Amino acid sequence: MRIGMVCPYSFDVPGGVQFHVRDLAEVFLAQGHEVSVLAPADEDGDLPPYLVSCGRAVPVRYNGSVARLTFGPVTSARVGRWLESGGFDLVHLHEPVTPSVSLMALWAAEEPVVATFHTSTTRSRAMHAAQPLLRTSLEKIRARIAVSEAAAGTVRSHLGGDTYIIPNGVHVRRFAQAAVRQEWEGVPGAPTLAFLGRVDEPRKGLHVALDALPGVLDQHPGVRLLVAGPGDAGEILAHADPRAVAATTLLGAVSDVDKASLLASVDLYLAPHLGGESFGIVLVEAMAAGAPVVASDLEAFSRVLDGGRAGVVVRTGDATALGGAVVELLADPARRDLLCLRGRERAPEFDWGPVSRQVMAVYETVLAGVGVHHPESRGGLWGRLVGGSSTNGQR
Repeated sequence: MRIGMVCPYSFDVPGGVQFHVRDLAEVFLAQGHEVSVLAPADEDGDLPPYLVSCGRAVPVRYNGSVARLTFGPVTSARVGRWLESGGFDLVHLHEPVTPSVSLMALWAAEEPVVATFHTSTTRSRAMHAAQPLLRTSLEKIRARIAVSEAAAGTVRSHLGGDTYIIPNGVHVRRFAQAAVRQEWEGVPGAPTLAFLGRVDEPRKGLHVALDALPGVLDQHPGVRLLVAGPGDAGEILAHADPRAVAATTLLGAVSDVDKASLLASVDLYLAPHLGGESFGIVLVEAMAAGAPVVASDLEAFSRVLDGGRAGVVVRTGDATALGGAVVELLADPARRDLLCLRGRERAPEFDWGPVSRQVMAVYETVLAGVGVHHPESRGGLWGRLVGGSSTNGQR
């Protein structure tokens, strides 16, 4: 199959959607398909051979974060050339209603279109504002995919219609086989905790982890918090307890290999995010690497953690609850071992093997002329293509 994928966010800046598009493209390339990805990117950068740049992006505040997007007549012309030269069997757009190259590709595409929605917000300004612009273009979308029930709810509330729910994917084996790094490994009397995420993005909750740390230090004086991710943490650290700051090590942005090793080395992984999370891919990565997880009780996180069976969930934004859960787990190795076991059992459900098969099943359903406009067809062709899978229990 010849597949065109469009990523709205700058491909040379780390991000969940970019990693999803990258991994899905590379999985399909390894399976023998032809894939071309159109995305904003610095053309002077080290870009993969399957990527076509539509120009440099500019930073725009979006969904509590900063997204790097590109839009305008130059981008439109590049979209047209990419589609004309691609000869694609179908085009797979990510975040198609974000004012970006994805929306411009939706307007221009004559090929069958599949769209994946990643965002989960109570009220999406982008989707609300795009409705008048999308009334005719939405008919081009032959199948909608949401990465979680939370993301599907956002689509239903703003655009209506039906969706397939297919989660983000993880290369589970890469994390399961990651090497332990001595400098990050906890030892008796000095356990280690990990936080991953853009450190200056408030919704990632680093300040919650720092506020929880003094209570943890009272019971475990040698504990260390290892923080990995881009951004300037200066302002957050300036307002944190000095004991918490002294126990925190900033690692900066880390490679995929180092991220896996970090998760394989620590005693606990903390995900104190405050909202705006549609899935929680890093939770799956932590589970695959064998790190017990303590996370906010966001709907998306709770689903990934199987309702709390594969990890501990605490009230969102509650530093006292987070610290209490950490203290209890650090004092209970047997409980940590059980969470590690359950996490490793849960993680393969999100491996790129089954996830890519479900995405390909959607493609084949669309090319067979049956989209989500006919949900009664799901038990037929869709069911045969995915072998009766229920998309990880999410509908």
